[in-house]
Amino acid sequence: MGVPWQLTFYAKNNEMAIEAAETTFARVKKLDQIMSDFDPDSELNQMCSNSRPGKPIRISDDLFRVLQFSILLSRRTHGDFDITVGGITDLWRRAWRKQTLPTEEDIRAKLQKVGSEKIRLNRTNRTVELLEPEMQLDLGAIAKGYAADEAMKVLKKNGISRALIDASGDIVAGDPPPGKKAWVIGIAPLKNPKAEPTEYLNIVNASVATSGDANRYVEIDGVRYSHIVNPHTGIGLTTSSSVTVIAQDGITADALASALSLVDNCSRTKLLKQYRSAAFIAIGTENGIQTWESNCFKYYRRKLP
Repeated sequence: MGVPWQLTFYAKNNEMAIEAAETTFARVKKLDQIMSDFDPDSELNQMCSNSRPGKPIRISDDLFRVLQFSILLSRRTHGDFDITVGGITDLWRRAWRKQTLPTEEDIRAKLQKVGSEKIRLNRTNRTVELLEPEMQLDLGAIAKGYAADEAMKVLKKNGISRALIDASGDIVAGDPPPGKKAWVIGIAPLKNPKAEPTEYLNIVNASVATSGDANRYVEIDGVRYSHIVNPHTGIGLTTSSSVTVIAQDGITADALASALSLVDNCSRTKLLKQYRSAAFIAIGTENGIQTWESNCFKYYRRKLP
């Protein structure tokens, strides 16, 4: 998936551990082959290439579930979260490489393809139909979380429940380590993600995801543009932010961490209630870093001496 993954778990013996790790990473690799938007042969990209109005395509259960979750979240955020921005994110990837902004004409053209209402799913046949030609989907804000959930399922099938899966910031935790009450997760500072964490969380059988622009942004003509793109404007966010979400599963934490980067305060509270999640948000402003957190986030905080 283009990022390092790390499994931490407790097994009865080395043989059990090796077999569980190999089986788990094989599952993750398979999901990468399904959902990658970089691999032209992935199921996702083949679907985008072959589906067109009036031509639904049967897809795997994994891809169907992710699309279904994404469309629902898009509706609940009024389009602030939208996986149909693939054409827009592709423009910005080129901008990062060339250090030049996408043209307004190119952005307008790609915005015509954006909108989750342009995806039609059929539950009975497990098919998808893209209602605009040449649509591009980008699952970068949700696929890792789903894959981490699936990785945890594989470990549990192998008899391992004391486990932590770290998909480069998308974390799924199972039962705690022996003799411990929880897994301890650190949250890095907004401006320096490589520095020592400024917040620590206690996590058991839950997931944590952080979305921000500390490492992924481009600065052009003195303006900093995040890799997180506003689906309504086609422009990368220009306000530095870090969003940490605690949720029941990885797919929810991953997707909400991106969605909450865009929605307003009122919508944040409503979304978190709908998904029974908690969040901490840090935003860089001219007056320094401002923070916001949901009421229940404090219950996960770990107080260190």
